[in-house]
Amino acid sequence: MKKTVLFFLLISSVSFGQKKLDKLLNKFNKNNVPYISADSLATTNAILLDARETKEFKVSHLKDAICVGYDNFNINNTIAKLPKDKNAKIVVYCSLGIRSEIVADKLIKEGYTNVFNLYGGIFEWKNNNFQVIDTLGKNTEKVHTFNKDWSKWLKKGKKVY
Repeated sequence: MKKTVLFFLLISSVSFGQKKLDKLLNKFNKNNVPYISADSLATTNAILLDARETKEFKVSHLKDAICVGYDNFNINNTIAKLPKDKNAKIVVYCSLGIRSEIVADKLIKEGYTNVFNLYGGIFEWKNNNFQVIDTLGKNTEKVHTFNKDWSKWLKKGKKVY
């Protein structure tokens, strides 16, 4: 009986958490870039673009990600780092998936056809127990949470502001 109740609480909290995240993303995003889940990304090959700022990237990032930033994002510099094949799978992420949607949309407008936004960003990646690395390429628990307000979305790992 205890296991059944615990299982129900776990499932309902995950569902409730996802609904809250859906609401947040719908508030800020136009939904013009398809999402990819952390689980799906973990089992596929893609070019990873980090749309967070350099100070966030230096704390931790997904392995093999390229930091393209957001505040000073430059489409031409980014395109120079991408393959010529505009059908290559590209996943853009940030903290939660808001800044990354804007960067991903710019790539789509440049003719890239296989571009995705990581649902929930690096926070959901870490919340799903996937590894992030530091600037030395070593696994770390640290994740830059942008600010204290946004940090509530990171449930696992060590928060850095």
